[in-house]
Amino acid sequence: MEVQANLVMNHARVEDQADSFQELFTTYYPFVVRQIMRIVKDQQTAEDIAQDVFLSFYHTDRTVIEQIPAWLSKSALYAAYNYLRSEKRRYARQERSASEQEHVSPSSEEMWLAKESQSIVRDVLEELDERERTLLVMKYSGFPYTELAKATGTQISSVGTLLARAKSKFRTIYGRMRGEEE
Repeated sequence: MEVQANLVMNHARVEDQADSFQELFTTYYPFVVRQIMRIVKDQQTAEDIAQDVFLSFYHTDRTVIEQIPAWLSKSALYAAYNYLRSEKRRYARQERSASEQEHVSPSSEEMWLAKESQSIVRDVLEELDERERTLLVMKYSGFPYTELAKATGTQISSVGTLLARAKSKFRTIYGRMRGEEE
């Protein structure tokens, strides 16, 4: 019987709080919207922010709030300023994204230099012997040493040494083709 009485009292208290919240919402909603409108200057946005403020107010223990209008006013101001800060950050992200997209496409000079570099790399690879070429191409395509050993018919323990020699030979030939001094 005692448990049932507690349940009834808790249910009555929840209903009282819901009725109380409804009254507070009806009373203070226009006030909160006006407070927010001073900052954001947009009616729809102010109403959306006000709903967030009242949602936060609903989930807050109202017994610890001394002055409800002051709490709502302060919460409204914080929410409005938070909204402005988030909009400013969103706008900055969009600007950065737009400027990055403008710089994504390479210029004709950059494209020509990339093609020239690719051509030199192909020529250098042609000058290497088959095993060195296979090792370098497979290594920089992401293959593990075991695969490199199988492809070249060598021991796994000697792949590192052969790869180092192939890299060194590649650098030497590449520098010579680019006209760099050794």
